[in-house]
Amino acid sequence: MTGSSTPADPALAFPFIGGRPCLDFAATLGKRHATPLERLPDTAALARWFTEAGLTTDEGPARVTARDLTQARLLREAVYSLVRAAMAGREPDQVDVDRVNAAAAQPDLAPQLGPARWTAQSPARAALATVARDAVLLVRGPLLARVKECENPDCSLLFLDDSQARRRRWCSMDRCGNLAKIAGYRSRSRAAATR
Repeated sequence: MTGSSTPADPALAFPFIGGRPCLDFAATLGKRHATPLERLPDTAALARWFTEAGLTTDEGPARVTARDLTQARLLREAVYSLVRAAMAGREPDQVDVDRVNAAAAQPDLAPQLGPARWTAQSPARAALATVARDAVLLVRGPLLARVKECENPDCSLLFLDDSQARRRRWCSMDRCGNLAKIAGYRSRSRAAATR
């Protein structure tokens, strides 16, 4: 099944604010510390994520099967766990390492010069392999030290802090940063009113 329509529920829109494909893919499960929000409820949503992430071939949206969706969700959780363990300086769970390594070992999307951006024999599996390889490169590389989790307690999005001072606290100012500013303003206003 393929699809690229916008979701009816705005909460199911994909946040592409992680700064890396693997972090954006991990964000397809939102609000991990509250009531988890599954942004990949079906094969059409996964096909839409591939399209919006720019991980499609010239043949159009990837054909996504139920098996691809299951594998994608398992890979997403392995990537998230792997990155979190690396951020904390802990040894990752071997099951997660094996799952990411197995996906990364598959043929990924091959970049192309000219009008075609990517090519692959199995576009959905190749897109997942591309995400897995990005996770391996991130965890093994110098950018890992710049990966942070949003400070909003209801948000669980991971992002690459590309700010000059490396002091970014929120996944996005438009999302959690603005909510924090509003909450701080209201708190200060209530405190001033009680004095």
